[in-house]
Amino acid sequence: MTVHLHRKPKGLGEPLGRYSHVGVVADGDPVFIAGQVGMAEDGQLYGDGSFADQVRGAYANLGTALAAVGGTFADIVKMTTYLVGGGTHLPEFMSVRGEVFAEIYPDGGYPPNTLLFVERLVEEPLLIEIEAVAAVPGAAQVAVDDA
Repeated sequence: MTVHLHRKPKGLGEPLGRYSHVGVVADGDPVFIAGQVGMAEDGQLYGDGSFADQVRGAYANLGTALAAVGGTFADIVKMTTYLVGGGTHLPEFMSVRGEVFAEIYPDGGYPPNTLLFVERLVEEPLLIEIEAVAAVPGAAQVAVDDA
């Protein structure tokens, strides 16, 4: 799959964080991944349920969803991130996301991302949700195991 990322197209300012302003898909089947939260397969919050563990868990779940259709983080065209609590968690989010992105985007090619602050998510203890759009060659032919 080929995604061309344009961090700072002419006429736009420098991005305010780890993202590109534009992502263009050259090939691949569109994949739309529902918001992933910091909840493990067993229904429990990741780790001790802390904000940092929920962030790591949400990215882990996003990676699992991508893998289910033969994709990787490199196939993501766009992410949308929702944080509960206004700007309360923003510094910690930026720090943890920096650690995670260093692993999943070692070349610094970050996809476009929109970050929103929300009052709450579907369940009270959840503090972060990340949804994504990806383009994965052959994803439409992958037999996903729906447990």
